[in-house]
Amino acid sequence: MAAGIELETYAAETAACTRCRLAEGRTQVVFGVGDPEADLMFVGEAPGFHEDKQGFPFVGQAGKLLDQLLGGIGMSREDVYIANVIKCRPPGNRDPMPDEIEACESHLFKQVELIQPKLVATLGNFATKLLSGKQLGITRVHGQEQEVTLGGRSVLLYPIYHPAAALYTPAMPRVLQDDFARTPELPGRATEPAP
Repeated sequence: MAAGIELETYAAETAACTRCRLAEGRTQVVFGVGDPEADLMFVGEAPGFHEDKQGFPFVGQAGKLLDQLLGGIGMSREDVYIANVIKCRPPGNRDPMPDEIEACESHLFKQVELIQPKLVATLGNFATKLLSGKQLGITRVHGQEQEVTLGGRSVLLYPIYHPAAALYTPAMPRVLQDDFARTPELPGRATEPAP
């Protein structure tokens, strides 16, 4: 339970963050939610309008879809941890700027370090590019796990399309379901020694 207390303490510290211009327009910092000792962590892009108002990630339409996708693999938000690369809402839901990502990324890396997940599923381009350290877009890498070092530990990174993409693209829900279907088996693979 120590991870939970450390995470709560760190969340309280970040609540007053003013590292970048996004602090000026936010209602609140959207830190993250879920099991502080989860094996599976999801990382999205940034809070939107509803997330900024409620203080939790993925509470709008994309969040409902995320809940359905989790339900499809027998899980709920309580079983995983959900966070974003950016903790404050960009105005008008614009893309985060490089300096905003740079100012905020240490918060995410600290979360990974405290939670110690075995699998980090990145939702969409921003999270995937930041955590993989590569500029390959989600279309090229979705569903392909890769080992990376995060928070000083080796972690399995699993890029998935952002649930919001499924709200606008008819074929996407099926692709998302297929990628999600693999998530329960992957954390075990992260701890197995290579043959």
